[in-house]
Amino acid sequence: MFTGIIQSTGRVTARGKSSLVVAARLRGLRAGDSVAVNGTCLTVKPPLKTARLAFDVSDETWARTTLGALAPGDAVNLEPALKAGDPLGGHIVSGHVDARGKILELAAQPEGFARLRVSLPAPLRGLVALKGSIAVDGVSLTVSALGRGYFEAALVPHTLAMTNLGARRRGQWVNLEADVIARYVRAALKNG
Repeated sequence: MFTGIIQSTGRVTARGKSSLVVAARLRGLRAGDSVAVNGTCLTVKPPLKTARLAFDVSDETWARTTLGALAPGDAVNLEPALKAGDPLGGHIVSGHVDARGKILELAAQPEGFARLRVSLPAPLRGLVALKGSIAVDGVSLTVSALGRGYFEAALVPHTLAMTNLGARRRGQWVNLEADVIARYVRAALKNG
């Protein structure tokens, strides 16, 4: 489980058929630990090396997330799994990507803020609510506007500086994860 509060960014150094290697400075990790990479839960594989994390990646994960488009040099958001007693600063994030969305707009706003507009894929419609939470590339964001086929979120200066969202551009794809509580509510209403 994660919170959507990014601890660090890293850079992809290698990508194989079933592996991803990221240069990163996350401390205290062991082989077998979970790390959200652009919002996708991956397991750290041995051997651990200083400033380097390696992960096994399945064909389904490559296909279902934006990780399949990563290349050496690309920046990724990193968050280690939540530990008991850690503060829940964002919202509950599972690291299970629901869909990919396309950045429709990333517009600078006064005071160093930005407005992010992302397409809202059909599987997420009904799971995203105004003032609700959504994870975009693993970053916990509050939905500030909803329209036909899109949502918007305000990016604060800290988020722009500490995540890869500040370097994103129109037309790029991002991983999206709906709020886990919204998923369970929809399932209960559908099956109840």
